[in-house]
Amino acid sequence: MEPKILLVDDEDGIRKVLHISLADAGYLVFEAADGSEALEIFKKENPPIVLTDIKMPGMDGVDLLRWIKHRNPETEVIMITGHGDMDLAIRSLKHDASDFITKPINDDILKNAVHKARERRIIREKLREYTENLETLVREKSALQDRLSSLGLRISSVSHGIKGLLTALDGGIYLVDSGRSRDDPAQVRDGWETVKTMVDRIRNMVLDILFYAKERDMTYETIRVDNLSREVAAMVESTARGKGIKFVSEIDGETGDIRIDAGYFRAALVNILENAVDACIRDDTKTSHCIRFVVRADNGQIRFDISDTGVGMDHETREKIFDLFYSSKGRKGTGLGLFIARNVIEDHGGSIHVSSHPGKGSHFIVTIPREAPE
Repeated sequence: MEPKILLVDDEDGIRKVLHISLADAGYLVFEAADGSEALEIFKKENPPIVLTDIKMPGMDGVDLLRWIKHRNPETEVIMITGHGDMDLAIRSLKHDASDFITKPINDDILKNAVHKARERRIIREKLREYTENLETLVREKSALQDRLSSLGLRISSVSHGIKGLLTALDGGIYLVDSGRSRDDPAQVRDGWETVKTMVDRIRNMVLDILFYAKERDMTYETIRVDNLSREVAAMVESTARGKGIKFVSEIDGETGDIRIDAGYFRAALVNILENAVDACIRDDTKTSHCIRFVVRADNGQIRFDISDTGVGMDHETREKIFDLFYSSKGRKGTGLGLFIARNVIEDHGGSIHVSSHPGKGSHFIVTIPREAPE
């Protein structure tokens, strides 16, 4: 079946020439002489691609673009512009136009722009299909589903997080493609940075999920608290010092033994400490920062205090930091680290509390019993 395309231009001659070119490329072309006629055709045919002139009497191309995107955000809209209409072309990109081509229209450039628009549609549909198949596959894995449910990682929440990252990744790819087509190195760089950031977030999310959501029993062992604490401090201290952050550890050597799943619990403490490092890095209001890691016995339990002098948090952020997929780091966070840390601590029969104020830093208190829960 021929793919549909809606061609909108108030000049009959231009429509005729473009119609021939697009039909020759294998498209089923619908023509409209103005914005009002284009609306009626779009409502009836819902073409996946629209090619429209920017300057037209009555409803111009930018208004038509906004209407189409409101009705169907998935539609690829390519703008046709004259050499003096660059401001309008840039404005159209802010309203999610796919691309723009200038008059007089080169046939190869036209076909290339339409071909890339069609490819973007196909990629999005495949990503959506893959995501839906992933949801189906996960639901069918009853053992994994039980494990995820027990940890609070509901399937719907996982799919929501993955969809968000894939959408952002698609946006980065679009910026790269669009920047290349317009020979805009700055936009290509911005798009590539988005792609790299999203790939990194996807990688971190998958590693976090695999680490904590995989099917395995807790493996308890009796270890010395001071040895565990020094191992955790060593894992983070070099990173902190490399960022110019002072790292102070105060570990009581008389804390004795504790029975825990060392791998899980060590990862939880590292997550909290790395969160402290990030908080200090994001704070540019101070000339120096410090992280304190204090470990001591407290009423038959072991208490781990982690404090930093970073950006701090307001009340709303403090209430949400342990929620699934919530991140105060914007695109740099996965929203899984502190969620996983809390679950690890609670699986050990312990608790985690946080106090913080904007600009004043944060203080995490982790307490766990010496003996593993039944």
